[in-house]
Amino acid sequence: MSDRITVTGIRAIGYHGVYDHEKRDGQPFVADVTVELDTRPAAGSDDVADTLHYGELAEQVAAILAGDPVDLLERLAQRIADAVLDHPIVETVEVTLHKPKAPIPVPFDDVTLTIRRSRA
Repeated sequence: MSDRITVTGIRAIGYHGVYDHEKRDGQPFVADVTVELDTRPAAGSDDVADTLHYGELAEQVAAILAGDPVDLLERLAQRIADAVLDHPIVETVEVTLHKPKAPIPVPFDDVTLTIRRSRA
């Protein structure tokens, strides 16, 4: 059984997309990240070193959102998942990316992509 830490609404301006204007002008991207891990060691020790520091997680995700441009949300989500899984305590990660200003010619509220990745 795994415990979960979830951080929602991590925001940054990114330069991702298939169109030149997306890479040139940038737009807001939002990430929700849920991490499955065993929090019992941290519960016993009361030491943040025994868990995943959610503030540092949010900073790491925001840096990826604002980082090197990619064309597809799929690749961006995978970059985030890979970075989170680099933390040895993480068992599984779910990443939902929001692209609320996607270049779609009809009214819409949001575009999202959700992936779930686990340790091999």
